Amino acid sequence: MVQYESARLDASFAALSDATRRGVLEQLGCADASITELAEKFHMTLTGMKKHVGVLEQAGLVTTEKVGRVRTCRLGPRRLEEETAWIERYRQLWAARFDELDEIIEELKRKEKFDGRTKRE
Repeated sequence: MVQYESARLDASFAALSDATRRGVLEQLGCADASITELAEKFHMTLTGMKKHVGVLEQAGLVTTEKVGRVRTCRLGPRRLEEETAWIERYRQLWAARFDELDEIIEELKRKEKFDGRTKRE
């Protein structure tokens, strides 16, 4: 189970690591598109776009369907819940650490202010 989840996370984050692939997902969020349309929009060759779509498809983020000579792409069934949960765990961890750091800084400021008064008197 953990190994499967880890492989899915790896595939998702690898797919999302590329700006073109993120752009493809944004485009498909608006409307389905053929690989040709996507290639034109992103000023790429068909071969290059097929590779990007393949990575997204392997991650389950995009599905394709070939009708005749046209391969249409649409958003896949995955909704990135696992990825969101993974990111949220680390967001909470870092938020807690920054909150602790803020408390330390405030304590140091209070101490500095108090020490400054003591030395002047």
